Amino acid sequence: MRVAGRFTVGAYACFVLSGVVVAVTCLTQAGCQPVGRLTERETRDDAPLFAPTDLRIHPFTAVKDWTGDNKPDGVEVLLELQDRFRDPTKATGTALFELYEFRKYAPDPRGERLAAWRGSIQTLDEQRMRWNRISRTYAFQLAYPQIRNDRSYVLQVWFDQGGRRLTNQVVLEGQETKVVNATTAPVTRPVTKPAASPAAEPAQP
Repeated sequence: MRVAGRFTVGAYACFVLSGVVVAVTCLTQAGCQPVGRLTERETRDDAPLFAPTDLRIHPFTAVKDWTGDNKPDGVEVLLELQDRFRDPTKATGTALFELYEFRKYAPDPRGERLAAWRGSIQTLDEQRMRWNRISRTYAFQLAYPQIRNDRSYVLQVWFDQGGRRLTNQVVLEGQETKVVNATTAPVTRPVTKPAASPAAEPAQP
């Protein structure tokens, strides 16, 4: 009985010691694993964090003269797409631009719709052509020879990401609008004729 008892105690001690060694080994190995490494699934789940959630019409949007005749030819629009952290981000989609007359002191400042344009940033070439690395915006030149730099307008923009739409609008103040010479030709042409009557509701993309 004594021999059996000693063997039992010794086996138990070895078992406990082995367990401690295994636990220490596991903790050591765990401590050596890279910290912050994301799995493929976690990376995919984080992708929507940087998807655009807001559309901002950049303050540098202005009436411009790109033919060099000292007359305004249209509006150069800089679109800034922001993620949920309010940081500029890239995206693919289509944009609808609408230019309205400005109605001062009216609940809805949009008067008669003057013109509309469509732009695209869906292909690799379009991304390269539109993206401005300095301002981190997408640039669109909207040709409208009838525009005047001494009048105010309302510019409304819709951005469609394939079912999800963002929108924003700004007032282009006439007294603050400056004609700036540009060396490039307009790349976006009107797709619709001026509306015959005032538009009470925004046109849907």
